Amino acid sequence: MSAPAMLGTAPGTMLEPPAARPPQNVAAVAKQFEALMIAQLLKEARGDEGGWLGSGEDTGSATAAGLAEEQFAQALAQNGGLGLGAQIVSSLSARAK
Repeated sequence: MSAPAMLGTAPGTMLEPPAARPPQNVAAVAKQFEALMIAQLLKEARGDEGGWLGSGEDTGSATAAGLAEEQFAQALAQNGGLGLGAQIVSSLSARAK
């Protein structure tokens, strides 16, 4: 007995529906997204010219400040952040039901 053939697929293969994402993956991605948003807010607050509060930083200091902002944003997002990550998880969980 042969496997059922489906249009648009190779003989003997069937398309499976995408697997549901485990909740820990959604939460991790939501935290990463929130960290990116926080880092962008911090970058915009620093601005392109003059550094923090017009301190006139050089490019090396600007690079160090950028790395520090990214680390701070990740730490902040991992510990609750602005609440955006939790809101995303809640919204996606409600849609999955």
